[in-house]
Amino acid sequence: MRSIASLIRILVFAAFAYLFLNYVGTPEDEASVFTTQNWLWAIYAVLVFMYIAFEICIESLRAVLFKTLKPEAQAHYQAEVAAKKEQRTAWFKGLYAKLTRVKAIEEEDEIILDHNYDGIKELDNNLPPWWVYGFYATILFAAIYLIRFEVLGGDNQIDEYEQAVAQAKIEIEEYKKTAKDLVDENTVELLTDASDIKAGENIFSGNCVACHKAGGGGGIGPNLTDDYWILGGGIKNVFHTISEGGRAGKGMIAWKTDLKPSEIAQVASYVLSLHGTHPADAKEPQGDLWVDENAPIEEAQVTQDSTQIEVLLETETVTGDIIQTKE
Repeated sequence: MRSIASLIRILVFAAFAYLFLNYVGTPEDEASVFTTQNWLWAIYAVLVFMYIAFEICIESLRAVLFKTLKPEAQAHYQAEVAAKKEQRTAWFKGLYAKLTRVKAIEEEDEIILDHNYDGIKELDNNLPPWWVYGFYATILFAAIYLIRFEVLGGDNQIDEYEQAVAQAKIEIEEYKKTAKDLVDENTVELLTDASDIKAGENIFSGNCVACHKAGGGGGIGPNLTDDYWILGGGIKNVFHTISEGGRAGKGMIAWKTDLKPSEIAQVASYVLSLHGTHPADAKEPQGDLWVDENAPIEEAQVTQDSTQIEVLLETETVTGDIIQTKE
């Protein structure tokens, strides 16, 4: 494996194998499978090693077959290889000559200038075409840029950044609608769907009844069905208490390491659904009376009695405490 072509083929195969494994194994919108599944590197290394071994075998077989040829055949084979190599390099040489337009050494007398400095002579070479065309391209780009952003008022970098940020916020909000585990104590909302309440009940039964009893009436832990709360009521406070735990040293443990945010939201909603159920043997209230400041205020409706008594007095004569009416 002494040819540059073999080395190039190995590099191309290694790149292709990596991209193929990464494309096939990586789910959409997730990190590369090579970062999550380290064992895949072993498979990748085996594939590259097998291809290197294949290239070595091909080169070895070629060398063995070359030695079996007669001297005349070997010379003919080497001449064909040299001709093909010369043909390949001729194309690159021609391309290089077109891109640079340099004069051959034998023709430098035609472009030599008539002055010299301490024996140093200067050649009047033309600028390389790639440089000239590149310069023209920069002028064209500058003109388009000027018209686009200064004359027509196109969006600058700040505008594009603000638009990208606004679009990202919209996409984040849309993603949050389907990613329930992104919820936290600031964004959690009370769940009222029957399936969520049932899921919360199952979580409560498996983890909370030991301290709060089955109906939430309270045992070691406080009563969850009355209007009094030690660390505040409402969905946000209850979510925070379940997630982070109760009072240090004597309160409930933090459940954030055992339950997902969506599960905490479900069990918190189930706990709030127990309000006012009055289970048997409920524990006495603990904490402070909780009043939700965001709850809607119910307006008292005052009804006016439609029965009105109208007394018509034509003439009144008041004497002491007696009212006499004359018709």
